[in-house]
Amino acid sequence: MTKPLVLIVSPALADANNGNWQTAWRWSHLLAGHYRTRIVKDWHAGQGGQSEEAVALLALHARRSAGSIQAWAQAYPGHGLAVVLTGTDLYRDIQTDASAQRSLALAQQLVVLQAQGPQALPPEYRDKTRVIFQSTSARRTLVKSDRHLRAVMVGHLREEKSPETLFKVARLLKHRTDIHIDHIGAALDPTLGELARQTAADCPHYRWLGGLDHETTRRRIQRAHVLVHTSRMEGGAHAILEAVCSGTPVLASRIDGNVGMLGDDYAGYFPCGDAAALADLLQRCREGQESGASMMAALQAQCSLHAPLFEPAAERAALLALLTELIHTP
Repeated sequence: MTKPLVLIVSPALADANNGNWQTAWRWSHLLAGHYRTRIVKDWHAGQGGQSEEAVALLALHARRSAGSIQAWAQAYPGHGLAVVLTGTDLYRDIQTDASAQRSLALAQQLVVLQAQGPQALPPEYRDKTRVIFQSTSARRTLVKSDRHLRAVMVGHLREEKSPETLFKVARLLKHRTDIHIDHIGAALDPTLGELARQTAADCPHYRWLGGLDHETTRRRIQRAHVLVHTSRMEGGAHAILEAVCSGTPVLASRIDGNVGMLGDDYAGYFPCGDAAALADLLQRCREGQESGASMMAALQAQCSLHAPLFEPAAERAALLALLTELIHTP
């Protein structure tokens, strides 16, 4: 018997190697035992022919996938449509963009990727909203050198990720030869790429590594002492959950998207954009290595409490429950 087809609309495909693509790719694999899946950049009525008629559409990003969302709603009114709010749409677009707002109204189900997400939605939509935490495989915690501290930041260079905060940190810590900073991400904004090159030239212990493939990036997260995450807005950062599931503690900007993954009482936050506060946290982590009273161990223990949220089995179960409701609810 042929398994039913689920379409996943992602505004970014494999060549972008960003969060939307990673989500779409992972969901297609998690659903494979129960559904056939197809990842497309957009959808319109009649696409694929009647023999390939899909039972549901999961659309990533309310604004960027708005055309596909509207086309599905017109073809299958009131049935089979989930809109997944992945970041900038949740924390920016739905406040001002008419197409993103229309996507919220058309969806039978809304999905957010961390626990603070529902509070960003208009109250009238919260009853049809569910949280599905993203997942990754667990990796063993490595024993790491105490001769230095290596921090890694992962995220393409664009305004939402606030890479300027990290550039300022590198300059503040220029005198600390025992604190190394690796920065992974392609320069989506050429101006930020130039600032990264200049920072690397001026600060020998800051390295901009450019865009790396997913497996290489995961290994670097696993080998780092800490992950640094400076974002201004996040729907649910892959880098954070990959660090948590690798035993690498996180230093993160205190924004809703990060609090929704790490919890309100997490000790590794700094005010968004506050380079001095982040530099201080990195120095405290390094001083803890030297004194034996490791701040990183305390952060790692807090992170480990959240690791079960990011297990693939939990994400698969949540996706299957979503599709059951989408397909079988009248």
